[in-house]
Amino acid sequence: MSEENLYTFENEEYRKTYWHTCSHVLAQAMKRLHPEVKLAIGPAIDNGFYYDFDTPTPFTPADLEALEAEMRKICKEKIKLERFELPREEALELMKDEPYKVELINDLPEGETISFYKQGDFTDLCAGPHLDSTGRIKGNAIKLTSATGAYWRGDSSRKMLQRIYGIAFAKKDELDAYVKEREEALKRDHNKLGRELEYFTTVDSIGQGLPILLPKGARTIQTLQRWIEDEEQKRGYLLTKTPLMAKRDLYRISGHWDHYLDGMFILGDPMDEEKECFALRPMTCPFQYQAYLNRQRSYRDLPMRLGETSTLFRNEDSGEMHGLIRVRQFTISEGHLVLRPDQLEEEFKGCLDLAKYCLDTLGLLDKCTFRFSQWDPANPNNKYEGTAEQWETAQRIMGEILDDLNVEYEIGIDEAAFYGPKLDIQYKNVFGKEDTIVTIQIDMLLAEKFGMYYIDENGEKALPYIIHRTSMGCYERSLAYLIEEYAGALPTWMAPEQVRFLPVTDRAADYCAEKAKILESMGYRVEVDYRNEKIGKKIREAQLEKVPYMLVVGDRDMENGTVSPRHRADGDLGAMSFDEFAALLKDVVDSKAKK
Repeated sequence: MSEENLYTFENEEYRKTYWHTCSHVLAQAMKRLHPEVKLAIGPAIDNGFYYDFDTPTPFTPADLEALEAEMRKICKEKIKLERFELPREEALELMKDEPYKVELINDLPEGETISFYKQGDFTDLCAGPHLDSTGRIKGNAIKLTSATGAYWRGDSSRKMLQRIYGIAFAKKDELDAYVKEREEALKRDHNKLGRELEYFTTVDSIGQGLPILLPKGARTIQTLQRWIEDEEQKRGYLLTKTPLMAKRDLYRISGHWDHYLDGMFILGDPMDEEKECFALRPMTCPFQYQAYLNRQRSYRDLPMRLGETSTLFRNEDSGEMHGLIRVRQFTISEGHLVLRPDQLEEEFKGCLDLAKYCLDTLGLLDKCTFRFSQWDPANPNNKYEGTAEQWETAQRIMGEILDDLNVEYEIGIDEAAFYGPKLDIQYKNVFGKEDTIVTIQIDMLLAEKFGMYYIDENGEKALPYIIHRTSMGCYERSLAYLIEEYAGALPTWMAPEQVRFLPVTDRAADYCAEKAKILESMGYRVEVDYRNEKIGKKIREAQLEKVPYMLVVGDRDMENGTVSPRHRADGDLGAMSFDEFAALLKDVVDSKAKK
């Protein structure tokens, strides 16, 4: 980083410091306008900042406008930020009217430094760092973007707070560009567009994070599932279908009971050892292993590739859930490969090739990034199992494989699974929030836990490696990304409705029905708009619903045995024979063209 860029947004450290200071400016503005509001926390995040407040009523757009105006005043005042430290008792006395700050102080270990930042009449508990003055912030380049609910410390059993998100830039024109981009993002937001196009809905009485896939969404996901299962079969995968729940005994063997209990939905009392206790599965691996364990295996049986369309359940925090991207019940293209050590590189390569093929076919690969998620031996929560030697060996092997395959990746420390390192393929939604879309994991521990030995060429028992992987990941999350990537106009091959016949008059209805049946018999998804409406209105509505092909049929088409197709992007394609259109459609669908 050049010297002149140290104090610009090109420097991530400076950018985060700038946004962190903005969060304190927001808190100061809040206390000026609403002194009764209690303060929680206000960090910088990847795309701006937020602050959590305890207030009896949600914030309105008018509230956000007033807060923005007050923040601009604070920036103009050029208030100096001063850091100071206090002993625990004095710190508690200073924050006695702020219950959330008191809790944070009490949770700090003995001997921990307790620091504050003072800016004029406002003081906040904070480790920093911060800018030296509010005057460093460009007041007219601040935007409070939204207000939402968030549980204190992400715990659904704690109080619901009000979280205000914001963004800030060094120049006004940068904010203007951001606002324009955000407006475009809002148009593509799957949580809005997916509901408008009737791909999914949610119902309060069912619960948060439990979306209902409507016919369009269900059909699209069914199409993707069939494609994935067929592709995996071509690549030597064996299909399994395993239970949605198991006794806690299974999760104790795998280690998930010790490492993942808080993320599971429990049926029964987990503390009562006298009664059976079940849990809905958050992953498929310990279930699929039973297919391997069904009989003794030889080295000749390996690799054994097991695949499954799995429904999983995870107790996500309510503040983390968003549309179809993060939910509590989801379906995933999950698989596990049991293999000899000498097969590890080739099989890992095959998993990565499959994932890249799937993401490329979907049109998402170009926007993906790769993260090599590793363990942290200093993790204070004892998150990982196995020895340091086992971890170093597995990470060395995985690093060599990735380097041999010329994969460009970032390293994520303390992001590994508890049983091994993993390659996470990351994707960002339209608002820049990053999640994992596909993961490939090397497991050097669970085979021994489950007694998954094989007989090697010398007649001796040997332990295999296991690769945990997905091919296109979670279907619900992938559908969300597809809606955003294509602004709802999904490629024809996966679109829930591929062709819509639009009879110009009632006389054309029977002709349309006859031709529609022919296309349906060929495996295409077809509808006929029989309504007594003007053809212009039918076309407009089909266009708004993102139907790929509209077949306008009038008297002349019936006389000549033709159709007049319109494409949602390319417009009028001109009259052609029905067979010509069927051939065109077949070429587009079979090639999985991105149109």
